[in-house]
Amino acid sequence: MPVVAIIVAAGRGARAGSGLPKQYRSLGGRPVLARTLEAFTSHPRIDRVQPVLNWDDLDLYRDAIRMLPDGTSKLCEPVAGGPTRQVSVRLGLEAAASGLTSPEGSHVLIHDAARPFADGSLIDRAIEAGRACRAAVPGVPLTDTVTVVDGTGRVVGTPQREALRAIQTPQAFALTSLLDDHRKAAEAGLDGFTDDGALAEWAGLAVTVFEGDPANVKLTRPSDFEDAERRLGATPMNMVTRVGTGFDVHAFGDGDHVWLGGVRIAHNRGVLAHSDGDVVLHALTDAVLGALCEGDIGVHFPPSDPQWRGASSDRFLAFAAERVRRRGGVLDHLDVTVLCERPRIGLHRDAIRERIAAVAAIPLGSVSIKATTTERLGFTGRSEGLAAQAAATIRLPTGEA
Repeated sequence: MPVVAIIVAAGRGARAGSGLPKQYRSLGGRPVLARTLEAFTSHPRIDRVQPVLNWDDLDLYRDAIRMLPDGTSKLCEPVAGGPTRQVSVRLGLEAAASGLTSPEGSHVLIHDAARPFADGSLIDRAIEAGRACRAAVPGVPLTDTVTVVDGTGRVVGTPQREALRAIQTPQAFALTSLLDDHRKAAEAGLDGFTDDGALAEWAGLAVTVFEGDPANVKLTRPSDFEDAERRLGATPMNMVTRVGTGFDVHAFGDGDHVWLGGVRIAHNRGVLAHSDGDVVLHALTDAVLGALCEGDIGVHFPPSDPQWRGASSDRFLAFAAERVRRRGGVLDHLDVTVLCERPRIGLHRDAIRERIAAVAAIPLGSVSIKATTTERLGFTGRSEGLAAQAAATIRLPTGEA
């Protein structure tokens, strides 16, 4: 029985303050949505993950999924959400059902993008509860007394908190059953349900509450982000910023193209190199390794080793970026300048930025590439070769710096 997770990420998160929608804000150096998606794409019992977006955020979404360490093989194409959460969930359910050969018997988990701390055990409990019941939601006991007040603020009732639960996501349902209930609600002109368990209850289903997780918090206000940063140990006061620089040069030789930033560019010359001779990626790799104080590209990929002959330089930069993450760090920015008379890179600038961002698994907005001539001075001015100089900005935990 396939299990599909629908990640609802179409909201604007106004209560979180100004700036990016909260699901795309940085949390410990990665967008909140990237952390949420990773929890489900990396879970062995989840078969498909269906994101639901505000279409205005498509570029932000693409930046976020570049930072998924285990790739995007389970990710379905995102679907545009609607004006309310209820509409967005229904559109996600429609997309999920249409993507399955036989949706009957399938189960679905509905999860808020702003809950990045759902762990594997909570997801397991949701799957088991969803298979045992047609509708199940996670809940945690309340620690505070809850009162009911009227319009004047006067207390009119105080329910026993032992019988109360604070409801979370992921919520689990039989896929086709929940989709039918959403369609019925839409036909009835109802679109204000903020919780799928409540919608299922309205439709007459028995909804079961299973054990939630107090750590599975929803990021709603600015203070929630501050608490989450402290939880991850990534607050500014215990992260150290470092800057590294890199430089690379290659002479022209016979050939009909050069590689720059992972992009093949037609040219009347090639370069003399042991690998593919990509000066942009070589300079960036050295810049990242320099910021880490871990030597240079030759230390890790010596030209004397035949396995690197003709190798794609993508893997060199990907290796350096992963070294940052393994030390608990964040790769904040990459900047590179190409020095040559030819080829011109203006037409290729966007493609190069996109490729570098994908290889380093960082947002596109964190990559800059420029080009300049040397006014026909020196070996680049004489068109004997080309060069690149780069800078990388990273943050490392204090204990790793």
